[in-house]
Amino acid sequence: MAFPVPPPRSSPEFGTRDTQGTRGARAAGGARETAAVTAAVEPGEALARWYEHELGWTTAGRTPVRLPTGLCFDVLELPAVAGRAVLRRVGRTGPVALTGARMQLLVAAGSAEELPGLLDWLEWGGITLGLTALGAGGRITAPAPAAFRAGSPGAALWLRPPGPRHEVEPALPALAGFGSSGGGAPDLVRLVDTAATECHRVRLLRARAGLLTDGPAAQPLAFS
Repeated sequence: MAFPVPPPRSSPEFGTRDTQGTRGARAAGGARETAAVTAAVEPGEALARWYEHELGWTTAGRTPVRLPTGLCFDVLELPAVAGRAVLRRVGRTGPVALTGARMQLLVAAGSAEELPGLLDWLEWGGITLGLTALGAGGRITAPAPAAFRAGSPGAALWLRPPGPRHEVEPALPALAGFGSSGGGAPDLVRLVDTAATECHRVRLLRARAGLLTDGPAAQPLAFS
């Protein structure tokens, strides 16, 4: 059964803490509160504070704010067109971000190390897919909540934003018994297999249209 891709949802807004000069703005409504906090705190600093205080995630840099991988989560990254098909087929995932033409699926920390072995086991080894993983030492651009998003083309945004701190990590896709505290996380094997299938499907379509820059014969194209 196909699951529709949900539209981007607004994650919790900044400005939930008292900051000098914002008490009156809070009483006047969310829009004025947001403006007051933005004026009092640099956007990058406000974004970093939100990730650190609300989710407990480490941040790096301010322009742009980056989220290190390998600590609280790893990331599977794939072409956005393939990623949308994955979301329709899998349905339940962890948080999902979009940056330009690439989609990032958050998975349990340590999953990046498992990806090569999983692809070999699923018989996708040796095939160019455009599916990569970021683990220890990696970083992604931090998507901003909708109220603070600049709206520039290619800006990182959440398609499926993270929930409260205590809900994020247990919900990340993981291998059975690995990275999940309650065993209720989506299955990493199914997610990787679906992602590989859809990435390969995209490459086949582009090869037939002559859109692959490396040429259709540069890598083997399997059929699944």
